[in-house]
Amino acid sequence: MSKILSTKSNLQVLYEDNHIIVVNKRPGDIVQGDKTGDKPLSDVVKEYIAEKYHKPGAVFLGVVHRLDRPTSGIVVFARTSKALPRLNKLFKNKEAKKTYWAVVKNKPPQECDTLTHWLKRNSKQNKSYAHSHEITDSKKAVLVYQIIKKLDNYFLLEIDLHTGRHHQIRSQLSTIGSVIKGDLKYGADRSNKDGSIHLHARKLTFMHPVKKELLTILSPPPSDPIWNDCI
Repeated sequence: MSKILSTKSNLQVLYEDNHIIVVNKRPGDIVQGDKTGDKPLSDVVKEYIAEKYHKPGAVFLGVVHRLDRPTSGIVVFARTSKALPRLNKLFKNKEAKKTYWAVVKNKPPQECDTLTHWLKRNSKQNKSYAHSHEITDSKKAVLVYQIIKKLDNYFLLEIDLHTGRHHQIRSQLSTIGSVIKGDLKYGADRSNKDGSIHLHARKLTFMHPVKKELLTILSPPPSDPIWNDCI
């Protein structure tokens, strides 16, 4: 289990060594630069490394994976060119075990279940549609959820992701009638005031790319009344 090592510059560092750095992304942050021109999390991490380790030149930082902008939680970056291809391979081969938390208003049909759908992405809408059977250009999506807590007006789900598809959790939960709180794109009644959705990358277990030690990183969700009730 990890603890927050630093919160400097609004950056929550969950783990760092010479080869990797793991941070807790805030909802609203983008992991890598895009057409919005907003400052990405990768630049914030580079600045943190440059200041902490007094690096005068360009800081190497490899983006390994991403989270949707309104989502929070664990993001891993490579600090060396040796670690980057190894981490890329690890994530590509599904060797990193990802666990998410999601807050939903409507109780899922089962206390615990495996969801299997075929997702088809609509790039123009930036949305994925879930189908019960394979269709053209669709990709198989599998997750396992369980209800781990009943809140006053919501349910907290823990989700083990078996595949990593575009908007997978959001699309699959919406399809079974359990839309994530604040997720207007997938059918929520209203948005969260800060534009976030209540989906959090809670835990990540993977083999260190250089040390070959098994790491389990745990990240606290954002501080708001509903997330605070989940802890």
